[in-house]
Formats: sequence, C-alpha cells, structure tokens
Amino acid sequence: MKINIYYGGRGLLEDPSLFVIDKLVAVLEELRVEVTRYNLHEEKSGIATLPSTLKECDGLILVSSLEWFSIGGYMQQFLDMCWLYGDKEKISNLYMMPVVIATAYGEQEAELTLSRAWDVLGGISVSGIAAYVDSADTIEQNAGYLAYIEKKAEDLYRFVNKKTKKLPTSNTAIRNSLIKKSSIDLTPQESEQLSRIVADDGYVKKQKEDIEELAAMFKQMLGDGTKEPEEVYEDDIVKGFCTHFHPEKGFSASYVIVVTDISKNLIIDVGDQLSCVYGKDTEADVKLKADSSLLADIMDGKMTFQKGFMSGEITAKGNFKTLRMLDQIFRFTEK
Repeated sequence: MKINIYYGGRGLLEDPSLFVIDKLVAVLEELRVEVTRYNLHEEKSGIATLPSTLKECDGLILVSSLEWFSIGGYMQQFLDMCWLYGDKEKISNLYMMPVVIATAYGEQEAELTLSRAWDVLGGISVSGIAAYVDSADTIEQNAGYLAYIEKKAEDLYRFVNKKTKKLPTSNTAIRNSLIKKSSIDLTPQESEQLSRIVADDGYVKKQKEDIEELAAMFKQMLGDGTKEPEEVYEDDIVKGFCTHFHPEKGFSASYVIVVTDISKNLIIDVGDQLSCVYGKDTEADVKLKADSSLLADIMDGKMTFQKGFMSGEITAKGNFKTLRMLDQIFRFTEK
C-alpha cells in the first residue's frame, strides 16, 4: 500500500502540522505502508505536475496549516491542478483524509472544504483531523491527542486496505450535472503532458512571445497599404494637432502622448495657445500610449480619443475628465 501526503503549509519550524505529519507517518510505516511526502511550498514552481503523482498511490492525506483563513494558497492551487490535469478515473478510486491544524479560527470549515473539494473531484473522502492548538507541545504532551491521531491513521489504513465503499453524496451529483467540464476532451496522458507544459515557465514565456510576434505580423498585414509611420506620420501628427486646435475658454492642461511605433513622446500643452512638440517624457495631467496609425485615423475622423480609449487601442492614466477634453479641443471630425 502506498499513501501520499501533501503538505500545504509554509514549512515553519513552529507549525504544529509538521508534528502531526510525523506522527501519521510513524503509524503508517509501522503498518508497512509506503509513505511519500510532498511539501507544496517547495514544489510551488511545479504544482501543475503534482497531480501525476496521484497515479502511484492508493490513498492520500491533505494537510493544511490554518494560519488566518481557510486552506491556504498552495493547497488551493494543488486542488485546482487536480481538477484541470488530474486523472479523474484514478482519483475516483483514491481515499483522501483531510488534516487541518489551526492556530486561528476556522479549522472545521477548512476540513469540510478539503472534503467537499475531493468529493467534487470524484474521489472518496474519509473522516479526518481538525484541531486548534497554540503549538505542537499541546498535542505532544497529551496522550489522548496522540492516541486520536494514531487511530485516524489506522482508520485510513483500514479504509484503503478494505476498499470500503461510501454512500453517494450530493457533491457527486453536483459534479456530474452542474459543473461544466473543459470543452477539450483530453486523455489522462494528454492532461499530464499539458500540466508539464504549464509548469515550464520558459516554455510559457516563449509561447507568449511567439503569440505577440504573430499578432504584430497579422496587424501589419491587415494594415495593407499603410505607409511607414516613421517616414509619413511623424511631422503630420504635429501639423494635424496644430491645424485642428480649438481652445476652450479657461481650460488648460498638459498631455504626453507616447507614440509607440516611433518611440517618441508628443508633448502637448493646451491653454489659450497650443504647444505641440516632440520631447522627453515628463509629468502631465494625462499620459497616453497609441501608435501613429491610430493617431492618423483620429486625424482623418475615423476614430476619436474616447473611442480609442474605450476599445483599448489607447491606454491612458491621469485625469480622465481632462482626457475626454481632447475630442473637444482637437476637432478632427470637422473638415
């Protein structure tokens, strides 16, 4: 028999969960059970691949250290990965015992969370351990507590050894009828391979770079017939702003437009007079980012600053009331 233990705490020496794990391991090994322990805080860069380790065991113990609220991030991430990449057929035959040792309020709710999560995954949850303690000494110096932990380890052994059946629960019905599965029907082998890819930060980063490169290429292809922005639009942008300037009485503001594809900053100071020049990035009431082709569309009346911002083609930060004034003081739609 083989039991895996997944520890979701931070590995602090004062964590009482570690003492409970050691006690569980000692009892199980006396029963000739092979125990493998996974510390999720040490495996955090490869948590996506951990569901594959479930294929090697007959049962498991999920151990959560409750320091302030619920089961903790590492354990939640592990369960998420089991849902996304775990072999559901294998999980359906796995017995899981939850262990929650708390130094804050909520150990019973956290234990129930682990049990419900495992039921929804399709596995078999058994009664576990939920305790509130100040330190490991509280358990270590109490013979009754030690006996209780030993009994729970033995109960898990009996459940797994005898393949004890449990009555169906509503969680199973919810899983089968309400929770939508992935639209991609993957085999367990494909899920495991995908989990390795997800865990490979270098691979994911390279894929993102490739997607960005393809997006830029297609964007350039879709802009068929457009002229090179550095050669055509650089001076036209300044002229366009100067030609279509309509000052608003009493209104003054400063803008910086980062023209991304020519790597230049258009500095616009608005008042009774207009100053519009390329210069160094500086503080302004509003800072915008847009490429020269979009600015050309604005000057041709095909687009407005407001529409560009709402569509995400223009990014901006600063005073958004001042941002909206751009379409009033620069009236490109008036020919």
